[in-house]
Amino acid sequence: MQFMLLLNEPEAEFAKRNDPQHAAAYWGGWNAFIGAMAQAGVIVKGDGLQGPHTATTVRLRDGKRLVLDGPFADTKEQLGGYFVIVVPDLDTALEWAREQGAQWLLTAAADTPLFPADLGARLAAAIAADGAD
Repeated sequence: MQFMLLLNEPEAEFAKRNDPQHAAAYWGGWNAFIGAMAQAGVIVKGDGLQGPHTATTVRLRDGKRLVLDGPFADTKEQLGGYFVIVVPDLDTALEWAREQGAQWLLTAAADTPLFPADLGARLAAAIAADGAD
């Protein structure tokens, strides 16, 4: 079964990524965790995300698309990255989430797609059509 681990990082933890005094320890921990998942053969995909200052928020209000630079709301935590893993059950997914010691939001993904395969193309067409108005 597939699970998505969403990493929520406090701002101070997120800042360690580029801090010369803390970056080696920060990335060393993540590299060990990713290596363990790879060695166990459970990792499907994963990515770290850029900080909230790079975000763009898209909202639909009264049928019109509203695009704003920046995060949706000020929060003390931010989405720092994600992993999709394949493990036999929820308990195993929870063990992987505990392994890193970070704050995770764990979601289960169905073994079959939840959305049609062409959803991305359909959304892109709808956004393009909305922009043409």
